[in-house]
Parts: sequence; C-alpha cells; structure tokens
Amino acid sequence: MDVAVKTVGLRKTYLHRGVRRAAVERLDLTVPAGGVHGFLGPNGSGKTTTIRMLLGLIRPDSGQAWIFGHKVPGDLPAVIGRVGAIVESPKFFPAFTARQNLRLLADAIGTPRGRIDEVLEATRLRDRADDRYSGYSLGMKQRLAIAATLLKDPDLLIFDEPTNGLDPAGIREIRDTMRALGDQGKTVLVSSHILAEVEHVADTVSIIGRGELLAEGHVSDLLGGSTQFRVGVPDPERAAGVLREAGLQTEHDGAFLRVTTDDGEQVSRVLAGHGLFVSQLTPMRPDLESAFLRLTSESGLDAAPADRVPAGASSDEQTGGVA
Repeated sequence: MDVAVKTVGLRKTYLHRGVRRAAVERLDLTVPAGGVHGFLGPNGSGKTTTIRMLLGLIRPDSGQAWIFGHKVPGDLPAVIGRVGAIVESPKFFPAFTARQNLRLLADAIGTPRGRIDEVLEATRLRDRADDRYSGYSLGMKQRLAIAATLLKDPDLLIFDEPTNGLDPAGIREIRDTMRALGDQGKTVLVSSHILAEVEHVADTVSIIGRGELLAEGHVSDLLGGSTQFRVGVPDPERAAGVLREAGLQTEHDGAFLRVTTDDGEQVSRVLAGHGLFVSQLTPMRPDLESAFLRLTSESGLDAAPADRVPAGASSDEQTGGVA
C-alpha cells in the first residue's frame, strides 16, 4: 500500500498553569495514498494539533512524521510543493473578485495564470469568478479556498473542519468537491468532528480521542458487516426467546427488539412460524458515530479538550490560512 502520511509515536504537550498537558499522545497514523481519508474525533481530540505538526507550523515534542516518505518538518521543503492545506480561516481580499484573488496567489507561487480557470472549474466557481469575494456565501468562500490550494496541483490536500458553519447545501458542495478530488487520484485528508458527514465521502478513516488513535482502516471494516433490525411485535419477551432459539442475536430495546442479522425476511419468517407477526421491521445499519461511541467506551476515554489551548497557555501559535 502506498502511503501519503505516516506518524509514529507523535506527541505534543503544552504548559497551562504550571501543568504540562498532552494534546497528542503517541499517535500512530497511516493515511493511504489516493482517495479521501477522514481524520475523526470530537472537538479537542488533537486533530488540529496533529495537522499543524504535519505542516511544520509547530514542532512535536517527540515521535516522527512523514509525508510521501519525506520526514517532516526537517525535509518539508522537499515535499511542500505536493501539499495543499486549509487550516482555520483563509484570508482573501473582500473587494477583489475570486479571479483577482487567485491571480495574486498564482503570481506569488509562480503558477501559470492559465491554471486559474482550471481550479475555478474544478470547484464549480467559474460562473461566479468575476464576483467580489465579499458577496460570496460561506460555502463559496470555502470552495474558493479549495481552489487556492489546487493552484499548484498538489498530490495531498489537507482540510481542517472544512464544513464548519456551512448550511446543508454548502456542506454538500464541499463534500462533492472532496469526493471528486479523491476520485481523481489525489489524497484528501479531512479532519472533522461531524462523523456522519465524513461517512458519506471517506474511503478510509482514523478515529482519535484525547490525542490517541482508537481505530483506523476502511470505513466498511470499522462499521462491520452486520446489520441490525428494530423489530416491533405484540409479545417481545416470547419473540426474543423464539429468535434466540433460531440462533439470532437478540436484545431488548425498550418496547422493541434489536436483532442482529442481514436477513430481515428471516426474522419475519421465524416469528410468523410461531404465530407472532411483526408490526415494525426497520434496518439499523451501523454508522461512524456509533462506532466512535463504542470505541471511546471500550477505551475509557472521555475525549477531554486538547486542541483548544486555554488562554495564557504556553503552546503553539494559532496559525491558519491556505498553504
């Protein structure tokens, strides 16, 4: 497997009121090359701190990190041209049009101006390219930030909470853009605390809590193959016994039963054979949120805040923008 990003034993601490606290603790992270990789965890779990270390904005206390085989931050100049990133709020000139803003950036990084129309097309902004940035919606502003990262045609794109503050339409636009980039063979590393959103777009994920890796792999593997059904039946107690006798894992869920199986017809058939007829048979497929809750429960982690540095703490600069 080709690897875009890898960390081993990555650790970062900060000092607050005389006490040193870990924002990232012994993090072993592997991001496959190509496709969309979700970097997931609640607010304060260490996602932004990790991204800043990868981009050389802050230095780890210990551990190692690589981007496309280049050790960072030491060898970052050799690979930074292959990386585009949005960390926190990117800055553009409000009175300038999208095209003018991108022209300034293109000239600054030595990218041919012909590339501007390509990135506007890729982010579906070409029709609004000559509108002022100040008139853009939040979703359009975020897509312009993505367009800016695409100017140098990077192989790795890193987005830190790209859908924060967006309405459902804006979220879908960003999600579709990330998916299209992943389908083109680029590696998209997207951090998010909204697990349900990433589930729709990610191929692989890493889940962290309190700066520690809880699980990593393909989305389908983390969710598991089993489907549960919520079953409504007049006599739940008797129905549970019948289903267990048939070899089906069954548990009570209030006035309903929860049965683990991929075959809903089997549930109905078994119960009907004993004169029990279902009034409800609803599939309950696992999702990343339930997987995360299970993992944090098993690990005994409460995801205490780490990313947000308390006022007065001796820590990392809150550096943001487009790279």
